[in-house]
Amino acid sequence: MEHKNIVTKIEVYSYNELTEEDKKVVDAAKKATTTSYTPYSHFNVGAAVLLDNGEIVAGSNQENAAFPSGTCAERTTVFYAHARYPEAKMLTLAIAAYADGHFQAKPISPCGACRQAILEYENLAKQPIRIILYGEDEIYVCPDGISSLLPFCFTEF
Repeated sequence: MEHKNIVTKIEVYSYNELTEEDKKVVDAAKKATTTSYTPYSHFNVGAAVLLDNGEIVAGSNQENAAFPSGTCAERTTVFYAHARYPEAKMLTLAIAAYADGHFQAKPISPCGACRQAILEYENLAKQPIRIILYGEDEIYVCPDGISSLLPFCFTEF
């Protein structure tokens, strides 16, 4: 038997180290947490995606008593972005979480279903989507796209 390690590339930033463009996407994700509908978890997640046409589209998680009928912020955002701008490529996706009166200190990452949905749009565009995971104490940037969070994913590009 042989053992192999999977290595993923993640860059760690503070908010002040982000580019102005990245700050705009992160700020849109943070603002989107205010539109979450979370009467059960009280865990508000916002996401925002920068498109190659310059538009920033944001969305939030939406819960439902008939669990799992709700939708995560990441899927809400990428589905709406593609429905609204089907020809545009997604360049950067930012995710932020707010609970108990403050943004989370450490970044949260997308669930498996959201990772797969993001991969679908990478495959459609034939290019990775930079992912920014916002935390108050540190911010993770995945410059190589969803493959940093979803090893062994099938990609066409």
